Amino acid sequence: MTTEETPSQNSEHIRTVFFVSDATAITAETLANSVLAQFHGLKYSRYRMPFINTVDKAKEAALKINEVGKETGIRPLVFSTLVARELASTFNEYCNAFVIELFRSFVGPLERELGIPSDHSVGKSHEIGDQERYNRRIDAINYTLAHDDGQTNNGLDQADVILVGVSRSGKTPTSLYLAMQYGIKAANYPLIPEDFERGVLPPALEAHKNKVFGLSISPQRLSQIRNERRPDSKYASLENCQYETRKAEQMMWREGIPFLSSTSKSIEEISATILLKLKIKADPHMGM
Repeated sequence: MTTEETPSQNSEHIRTVFFVSDATAITAETLANSVLAQFHGLKYSRYRMPFINTVDKAKEAALKINEVGKETGIRPLVFSTLVARELASTFNEYCNAFVIELFRSFVGPLERELGIPSDHSVGKSHEIGDQERYNRRIDAINYTLAHDDGQTNNGLDQADVILVGVSRSGKTPTSLYLAMQYGIKAANYPLIPEDFERGVLPPALEAHKNKVFGLSISPQRLSQIRNERRPDSKYASLENCQYETRKAEQMMWREGIPFLSSTSKSIEEISATILLKLKIKADPHMGM
């Protein structure tokens, strides 16, 4: 299980949220995050419980959630994408939590509207589908890792997108998300002091300008992030962060490079904007 905290509806109580799935739990977490984001100030701990694909695992997961509820004294919230009826019913029977069945909320009404039953198959939304699509995703991930942080300029002509921006503005996680979710070959290129002095794009990117997208960030947030890595350094100073972000944005405006600030946007939002702005047609099945 993985955990992460975000901010509370009640300063004295932190709610515990579980994402339960017969596959990776990514769909459950993504949908749940969209819902929870509507409750400003809610503070909660997040736990992902993937691959709950047998009755025994469903019972075990439910009992673990119950234990957390007893320890905290507050009923946990559960977002479930368990599809198979036997798994879902077993989990619900043993789980003492507020359970939201994300798929069942849609599948039942659709069965009635369409007049046909769903398959209720475990892991159905995460099937590879075909080998070509799977291979494309793997190729994109390998490409993105090889072209992270300006490691090489070779093969930039193969990129679907090239992200530019100051160091620690969110280029690497966004590149990897695009590769993993959409099979997009994403290179990223950090802007350095020499680039700011020239005031133009690095020469290696000139021929690929139509693929370039910029990420910026607020100087205050950038300084905070950099101080976690290199405390009290010039690199992390607010003055230097103000200089770099200002110069980077001026360059992007001058060069006609579309860009956005990653300060308050999720990776999902950033990626969706990049696909839209650069008119990249992602395989609709890739992000399943």
